[in-house]
This record gives sequence, structure tokens and C-alpha cells, in this order.
Amino acid sequence: MAYEVDFTNVSPIGLESSPVAVALAGLRANEARYFKNKYDHVFVVERAENAQKTIGWVHRILKQERDLVIQSRPLEATEFQVEGIRFAYVFYESGLSINVMYTLDDEKKRAVGFKLSDGMEVPPELAPRFKFAKQKSKLAGTIRGSFFVIKGEY
Repeated sequence: MAYEVDFTNVSPIGLESSPVAVALAGLRANEARYFKNKYDHVFVVERAENAQKTIGWVHRILKQERDLVIQSRPLEATEFQVEGIRFAYVFYESGLSINVMYTLDDEKKRAVGFKLSDGMEVPPELAPRFKFAKQKSKLAGTIRGSFFVIKGEY
């Protein structure tokens, strides 16, 4: 079942099994607000079992680009296209959010982003490879983020 993320009344619907469900819901709402304000796009997520194609695409990029395998269970995902950019998001039980920004006409503007919910530890598969910068969010508290540039074609 699809869920339209409400960034006005933040809810952990679909994320309840996460030990940082409230913070992860804030992180998800933060992304929804960004896309509504920047692109007038409504952020809709699906349960992981209904979004296997999207999750598979994100995991394939992680594996092929950086030999990364995320250990946490995916809870939700979304995929959409705005202004010539394909976006995919996967929200994990640990509180991790991974997004792919994949421009369709410019291979130099493609990246994978990692965001950590407030209160979660850096996952061991990411800890030795990435440094995380902090940013404050009214919806999500302190978000820690990192990224890498995609070099291949997907």
C-alpha cells in the first residue's frame, strides 16, 4: 500500500519496526518537504515488498560502484522522475536512508547519498569508507549525510 508522506503531521507509519522510527519518520518527512518545495512533487513511498525493483536498482549500484551490501532490512522505497532526474529512495529499519540521484542527460551529475537518522550509529558497512557531515532539520533533528559520485551506467 502506498503512503503519501505528510511533512506537516509527521508520522512513523510504515517505519514502526525501526528502533529510531520517530527520527526516521522525520528524515522521510524532510525529504518529502524538499521535493514538494523544489519540484512540487508529492513524495509517496511503498512498502519494501512492493518496491523490489527500486530496491534492487539501488542495491545493484551500491554493489557495483563500491562493493557495498547494506545489512539492514529495507522498510520502504520510492522511485520517481522530475526535471530529467531519476530519483530513488530506500528507508531502512536501522534508520538509514539511501537515495540515488541519476540525471538522464548528464552522466557527470549522478550520485548516491546516505543519510543517518538522529540517534542511530553509523552502519559498520559504511563506517570505514565514508565521513558524515551534520545538518540540522526541524523535522528530523540532526541528520548526518555522505555521498559518492556514480561512475557507471544504470
